[in-house]
Amino acid sequence: MAHKVKAVIARSKGAPVELVEIDVPDPGPGEALIDIKACGVCHTDLHYREGAINDEFPFLLGHEASGIVEAVGEGVTDVAPGDFVILNWRAVCGECRSCKRGKPQICFNTHNATQKMTLDGVELSPALGIGAFAEKTLVHAGQATKVDPSVRPEVAGLIGCGVMAGLGAALNTGNVGRGDSVAVFGCGGVGDAAIEGARIAGASTIIAVDVDDTKLEWAKNFGATHTVNSTREDPIEAIRALTDGNGVDVAIEAVGLPVTYEQAFYARDLAGTVVLVGVPNPEMKIELPLIEVFGRGGSLKSSWYGDCLPSRDFPMLIDLYQQGRLNLDGFVSETIGIDAVEEAFHKMERGEVLRSVVVL
Repeated sequence: MAHKVKAVIARSKGAPVELVEIDVPDPGPGEALIDIKACGVCHTDLHYREGAINDEFPFLLGHEASGIVEAVGEGVTDVAPGDFVILNWRAVCGECRSCKRGKPQICFNTHNATQKMTLDGVELSPALGIGAFAEKTLVHAGQATKVDPSVRPEVAGLIGCGVMAGLGAALNTGNVGRGDSVAVFGCGGVGDAAIEGARIAGASTIIAVDVDDTKLEWAKNFGATHTVNSTREDPIEAIRALTDGNGVDVAIEAVGLPVTYEQAFYARDLAGTVVLVGVPNPEMKIELPLIEVFGRGGSLKSSWYGDCLPSRDFPMLIDLYQQGRLNLDGFVSETIGIDAVEEAFHKMERGEVLRSVVVL
């Protein structure tokens, strides 16, 4: 039986999103039907609307979500009806070459639901295999991670994407350690989560870099010890001045632009690490002198979903939040209805919010 629910779609490239009624099937083998409680408005959803991910319109948007399991299909044992879950886009297969060599956090064959949700008989492409700007959504059961139900849905859901991406860029990919110096380029939701991750890891110097003074003030709330407005001073020189002329141990680029990546590259110390977690446009290119890549040593890394393993990391982050060690509340700028997603995109583009969160 199909469930008719309200949902937000992007029908064509660049067009305003629409609130429509879609059909969501009952779960089949390995699938779970989720009653969505909250979903953050993430920049990736805007990328989908703008056609920057692919052209498989119409898209069912939303992916940074929490909810209650309503029903499960045959063979599902990890979650059950009534469980409070955070949705993820890394349901590991356990069988690919990466999983078999003990690295499920970079699984090459992650699972999504087999059945399709539809709009007037037309199959929808759910954002990141989730599609959670909807009253209900259908996912692979491995995309639902059970966590403590006492946590408010609007903060729990943020772990499902932006917070995990940023925290993981610092903790997992960058391996930030006690006493390290860190610079984070871009102080939106992901960048501030990277700052928070560096603080949790024990970094002694955490430098926030942005072009917006408001965002730099926000960054202080998550652990930035210094701020640099790159419209007023050279961020590379400013970072070196704050690190005895050396540069930082770990530079995290959370914008996805060639210019900021190059700044991160030169702002790190010799043998330091650069982590790219910002999502670039497919047409973007970067050119670096190969002798600099060789001579400076260290590591140039990309962080895809913060190199997380949801079954391991989501409950751990909930624990940190409940201990008062992770400032999830600070990421929620506002809560909105499902009919306000288009305006939330505009607020995000104008830099007015860290996260607007749809509450259902």
